[in-house]
Amino acid sequence: MRMIFLGAPGAGKGTQARIVAEKHGLPQIATGNILRQAVKDGTTLGQEAKSFMDAGGLVPDGVMIGLIHERLQQPDAQKGWILDGFPRTQAQAEALDALLAKVQQDLDLVVDVQVPDAEIVGRLGGRWVCKQCEAPYHSKNNPPKTDKVCDHCGGELYQRADDKPDTVASRLTVYHTNTSPLIGYYQGRGNYRAVDGTQPIETVERALEAILAGVSR
Repeated sequence: MRMIFLGAPGAGKGTQARIVAEKHGLPQIATGNILRQAVKDGTTLGQEAKSFMDAGGLVPDGVMIGLIHERLQQPDAQKGWILDGFPRTQAQAEALDALLAKVQQDLDLVVDVQVPDAEIVGRLGGRWVCKQCEAPYHSKNNPPKTDKVCDHCGGELYQRADDKPDTVASRLTVYHTNTSPLIGYYQGRGNYRAVDGTQPIETVERALEAILAGVSR
């Protein structure tokens, strides 16, 4: 199964992608993670990405597609994968389509986790993230077992600067401008599914399992 998870920042797509990935033995491919790993490993693409990051610029789509191409070729991605946080624009979606055609892999499912903006602003104010593995938590909705300690790797939890209300509002504007159009891009293909992300995590998880069961038949 090969999937893309869409959703505004704070919608819970990363949490649900992680749950599905763990349950079905699929790699959760987040662009931030593969960027950091490539930079750490000193690969050619990693060094190229680092030059843009060090200059305070965005990593070009071509470099990101190259990194994703490398990631999809790794052994753990041969049975399937979940792309979390990519694509973010139609240009990236088109580039991803070209890449998947090149490597002869089909996109089985696009999941759109939908949450109203007002709720997202409230959610992100209580969000915490692991410094090591980036597992997400929330002080009310999904607290860690031990305060400020990751349940998965024992790493320290912290609050991102971009989770502040003013920054969240700006991020949502960017999302609606750049990423929301992807809904229309994927809707006509028959593999797009919307999920109500305002429900409890366990309820969303069950809804996704029902969708996966239907798609895999």
